[in-house]
Amino acid sequence: MVYRNVIVCRIVPGSEQKVADVFGHYDKVTRPQDVGVTGRILLSLQDLYIHVVERAQDPAVTGNNRGLPAFKEIAEAIAPYVTPYPRDWENPSHSVAKEFYSWVSPQRSSAGGGANPLLIVQRIKPGSEPEVARIFRESDEGPLPTQMGVGGRWLYSIDDVYVHLMERSDAAVAEGLGGNHHAPAFTKIIEDLAPYVAPYDPASWRGPQDSVAKPFYSWQASD
Repeated sequence: MVYRNVIVCRIVPGSEQKVADVFGHYDKVTRPQDVGVTGRILLSLQDLYIHVVERAQDPAVTGNNRGLPAFKEIAEAIAPYVTPYPRDWENPSHSVAKEFYSWVSPQRSSAGGGANPLLIVQRIKPGSEPEVARIFRESDEGPLPTQMGVGGRWLYSIDDVYVHLMERSDAAVAEGLGGNHHAPAFTKIIEDLAPYVAPYDPASWRGPQDSVAKPFYSWQASD
């Protein structure tokens, strides 16, 4: 089982490679797995930076919440490019998005293919997390996730940012974002979410693909 923390900050657009180079260096010269980190994915969407930290054990149980042995050096190196998102930010823990819903398919463990994560970023009406969770809970009790090749989903929020992390089957990835998006059950979710969730930048939004964060760095522990 994988445990994740999702960190949300702002990033200077176009600086992704500089940030990737910093993490690439420290992931080589240190051993993140010694503090329980088994992988990470860095993504961006416009001026947003999303850092998904993966662990093999629940940090709430182990008490080990550190991301890298060289945390201070990394923070200083990326400071010109990555800055806090929350308005009331006081320390690094305030950049960690709060998980408010999760669901894993009963067939996930026996499903073939890789996890194939997909991360959607939108805006959320603060305080509406219980309603958004309810909408997905009701949908996930039905056949739609299986029909769309979704093996698991995790919802997070921080201020007015909403992060939707999905694991998809290889077949769903091959089919692309359009698969089953016109099914009545999917249309109902979109309609039900409309009062609470909206595109991150409505002015530039053309379709679902504009809400998908783009990965620009990933690392997995080899032992």
